Amino acid sequence: MIGRRSFVGSLLLGAITAPRGVAAQARKVSQIGVLSPFSSAAGAAPSFHVFRDRLRELGYIEGENVAFEYRWAEGNYERLPALAAELARSKVDVVLSAWSTPAALAAKRATTTIPIVFIGVGDEVGVDLVPNLARPGGNITGSTFLSEETVGKQLQLLKEVVPRASRVATVSNPANPVYGPMLQGIEAMGRAIDVQVVRLGVQGPADVEATFDSARRERVEGLVVLRDLVLITYRERLVALAAKHRMPVMYGMRELVDAGGLMSFEPSLPELHRRAADLVAKILKGAKPAALPVEQSSRFELVINLKTARALGLTIPPPVLLRADHVIE
Repeated sequence: MIGRRSFVGSLLLGAITAPRGVAAQARKVSQIGVLSPFSSAAGAAPSFHVFRDRLRELGYIEGENVAFEYRWAEGNYERLPALAAELARSKVDVVLSAWSTPAALAAKRATTTIPIVFIGVGDEVGVDLVPNLARPGGNITGSTFLSEETVGKQLQLLKEVVPRASRVATVSNPANPVYGPMLQGIEAMGRAIDVQVVRLGVQGPADVEATFDSARRERVEGLVVLRDLVLITYRERLVALAAKHRMPVMYGMRELVDAGGLMSFEPSLPELHRRAADLVAKILKGAKPAALPVEQSSRFELVINLKTARALGLTIPPPVLLRADHVIE
């Protein structure tokens, strides 16, 4: 009799504890490793909050069933490989490369097994991140934009605002591999609109002032500053020197227009982060990156600072002003 009671008791105990075990499994916390070239002091960018909010909509809530493991390069691309290797050793479920071609490449070199999702990389086929957009293969996918076409549009908009400009310089970071082959295409686009394009580079603080000295010697009448961590870091100095030299500048990032720059044209960062969240959620549910097409941005944002335009003696043509998504008075 005692044996029977013990048997029945064990059945009841099993009936009680089994659901708890299932619940424990359901509460598994997925680890997302975030590899960022930016500074930890600045914290997550506003667009990254869009990423987290979209994950929440898809059922992945920070502190409940998902956690973030951050690695910040503090503005130094050379730190990215070691930080990516740390994330790979920590065996996170997904590595998120946050807005940087060098970060995405470092993540790819660090692991061939952990899924990687990149955000906002340009020319991902050209820099050998993926073989093609439709079937990226391997362990990597992400959200992207067409870099060459984007910079071509920046050049065209600058020409519309400064019709007299026949010689324009692109300003990029030579250490960023995405811009090497792309700049040749931009120079061809310039010829199509009667603009000669020359190249200038910024890798460190000493290069910022030297860029404007070179622009003066090269007799350029406008600049197109391409999106890069280094150029964002020196935004205050870039904007101050542009004002000092009365140089019209089109930027590839809104941060410089908010700091007083003339105008910017860039892909919608919130959209890119939202698309990346969709990809991460699919991977956490079991999808393989190899079969997830790279998501392309379809939205771009033009921001114009009218106060800066007036200071430069420029009148923004009505067609350009009407296309602006944001106007700073």
